[in-house]
Amino acid sequence: MTTTNVSSIASASHIQMDYMKLLITQLQNQNPLEPMNNQEMSSQLAQFSQLSQLESVNSKLDQANENFGNILYDVQRTYADSLIGKKVSYYKENEDGEIAMTSGIVDKTAYDNVNKDYLLLVGQDAVEVNDIVLVENQAL
Repeated sequence: MTTTNVSSIASASHIQMDYMKLLITQLQNQNPLEPMNNQEMSSQLAQFSQLSQLESVNSKLDQANENFGNILYDVQRTYADSLIGKKVSYYKENEDGEIAMTSGIVDKTAYDNVNKDYLLLVGQDAVEVNDIVLVENQAL
């Protein structure tokens, strides 16, 4: 669970506890000739119940999103590693400043922490997996 989720749940539970303390204080100090409205109190309790349920759903969605990110990371790594030893084609700017298709054999892979993407090391080039336009098996 992420820090944001823990702090938001903690703050919501604090709000709920503060509300309960306030409610008890109001009930203890209410004017017997003008008692508190039961419908209003029930409505507020129902709203807190809904808030608690929404926070639970939000927490589960955040966890699912984190799990999906981990799965996507594993799929990208597996795909990048499967390209080692294969001939790939990609577009690259040459010395003249023109964009031209370039090909080469993938020597190894690396993870770019800044862009959160896998790179294929092709000769002197570091190519993002998403920039590959053609993959060919090498003849034995």
